[in-house]
Amino acid sequence: MSVFLDTSVLLAGLVDFGPQSTPAQSILQKIAGQRVPDPTTAWHCCLEFLSVATRLPPEFRLTSPDAVRLLEEEVFARMAVHDLPAADRLPMLRAAARDGVGGGRIYDAHIADIARAAGADVVVTDNRRHFLAALRYGLRVETPAEFLAAPRGKRP
Repeated sequence: MSVFLDTSVLLAGLVDFGPQSTPAQSILQKIAGQRVPDPTTAWHCCLEFLSVATRLPPEFRLTSPDAVRLLEEEVFARMAVHDLPAADRLPMLRAAARDGVGGGRIYDAHIADIARAAGADVVVTDNRRHFLAALRYGLRVETPAEFLAAPRGKRP
């Protein structure tokens, strides 16, 4: 089973926001211990992590060098980072237009298409409703807590 992590999981897993970070931190600990097979994310998620982490409220904010170090050590060293293949870009935009996707939702549609192209079985995110596009590909969309709670044998 290939697991795709959205930005929200990377952010909560790498920046301690208190108890709400616990499920995402547990997933990243499992990845570090090689107990999550084939973890993946998107290049876009890495860029978004850097953008958000460096503009958080001061008590949580990371410097750019610290954010890049975390990406290098915790993401690039432990999971595959994908981008949408060139041949899939225009079809993705056409599908988004057909579905009436606009504004910032285009980014989530893009990330869902990257997860599909990467062969993911499940997208783990704290923003389930943002990933309705993933459902059209038969991808499961779970929160970090749902992902941790689901027995492996119950997963397709």
